[in-house]
Amino acid sequence: MIVGKKIQRGWYLAFLAPGVMLFVALVLYPITQSVIQSFYSWNGIAISPMKFVGLANYKVLKEDLNFWNSLINVLWFLIGGFVVLMPLSFLLAIAINKEYRITKFFKTTFFLPVVLPTAAVGLMWVYMLFPESGVFPVILKFFHIPSPNFLGDPKWTIKSIVLVNEWIYAGLNMLIFSAGLVSIPENLYESARIDGADSWEQTRFITLPLMVEYFKVFAILCVTGCVMEFNLVFVMTGGGPSHASETPATLLYNEAFKYRNFGVGNALGVFLIVAGVSLSLLTNKLLSRKED
Repeated sequence: MIVGKKIQRGWYLAFLAPGVMLFVALVLYPITQSVIQSFYSWNGIAISPMKFVGLANYKVLKEDLNFWNSLINVLWFLIGGFVVLMPLSFLLAIAINKEYRITKFFKTTFFLPVVLPTAAVGLMWVYMLFPESGVFPVILKFFHIPSPNFLGDPKWTIKSIVLVNEWIYAGLNMLIFSAGLVSIPENLYESARIDGADSWEQTRFITLPLMVEYFKVFAILCVTGCVMEFNLVFVMTGGGPSHASETPATLLYNEAFKYRNFGVGNALGVFLIVAGVSLSLLTNKLLSRKED
């Protein structure tokens, strides 16, 4: 029996080994290297020496106004996610769960932005928001409404990108909420209707309490996604104008690959890892406490 258990344990280890090796090679090793290099000054050229500077790179971030501005932009993404994206996705999920003939068309239409490449969607919106000739400026001009420079005015840039981001991910979160709505037994609603509950009372006392786990999934995805936001900002503005739409991820790219300051870039990478993990754990803890 002991020999059989050892053989079985050996098979377990044999099947786990490839996955563990990939995890170590593709996740743990790069993270470890990033942490180590965040304490050095380096221009990214292999033959160039790395100079140990201690916490100097983190001090640079602390004193960099662009870094603090990027955190404010992350806050804008979070506000957009919870104030605009979450209710919009939930309402779309309710809409597609109704038995209408056009429901399949709506499902495809709402989900289409998710499957399109972010670069293509970003460029499409750049042209749609382009001053004077873009679709939205033309519509506003038709109604004699002054059109701001959506991507060129620092006051409007980050807000415009946030709204485009909600348009892209509304379909994905719609499916998450739709899965939760489908899992709720119909007999609960039938019993509530027999007891005289109207639609709002059914939503408040049945739908929302049973959707807590799905709202938790949304919250964690939203928080981590906002902290790590890069693709859309990079395609639409590159962090401009004058760093107005910069996020920590685009700032990392610019510091490391544009200004060849890999030490500060790695310090930003460490910050993103710590912030993403910490906020995910905090969000999960807060939602679990509310659930209890």
